[in-house]
Amino acid sequence: MTAFTGSPYLIKGGIVLVDPQTSAILRVIALQYNPDTLTRTMQVHGTGGDGNNRSEALRLTGPPTETIKLEAEIDGTDQLETADKLTTNVGIQPQLAALETIIYPASDHLIANNNISRAGTIEIAPMESALTLFIWNANRIIPVRITEFSITEEAFDVNLNPIRAKVSLGMRVLNVDDLGFDNKGGNLYMSYQQNKERLAAMFISGSLSKLGIKAIV
Repeated sequence: MTAFTGSPYLIKGGIVLVDPQTSAILRVIALQYNPDTLTRTMQVHGTGGDGNNRSEALRLTGPPTETIKLEAEIDGTDQLETADKLTTNVGIQPQLAALETIIYPASDHLIANNNISRAGTIEIAPMESALTLFIWNANRIIPVRITEFSITEEAFDVNLNPIRAKVSLGMRVLNVDDLGFDNKGGNLYMSYQQNKERLAAMFISGSLSKLGIKAIV
């Protein structure tokens, strides 16, 4: 029997890369420390606006464009104190590279496309990346595309390997307008939106008296 530590089990937020064809999990990147803040912005897609028919003012053309921003910290100090071999050799570069390569096309694809172009092919289809999921608890499993990425390396070892860094991520949520209903990512987006609707149904509505009025009409 193990002693109770007194601390609750802390789940981590993170990013999961999925093969878009087979749905196989390619990589799981758990954040070392959950960020204190998560900024989400939504841009409404509606038909109303200046010069539009008044009957269209309340119509929505699709899900809003949602963006997510966060800042994550990566620190190898504890690993260095325990003489972790990987951190001692290369610092936190593996953790940084795992995030960075999400936005890189695979080098073997680049080489293959270069060979195809040398063979005389005029048009080459863009390379498909892995499906990127941002996960922030069981109700938020969200297909995303990384749109902003910056790294601030704050400390280095004697070989100039970074040992502490802050990573700023900007992500755009991919919805069914982007992916379609038959796509794995589209299915996950619909689950994400339906979870929002289930949570909204749990909300206990107030009364008009709380707003200082008795009736609207």
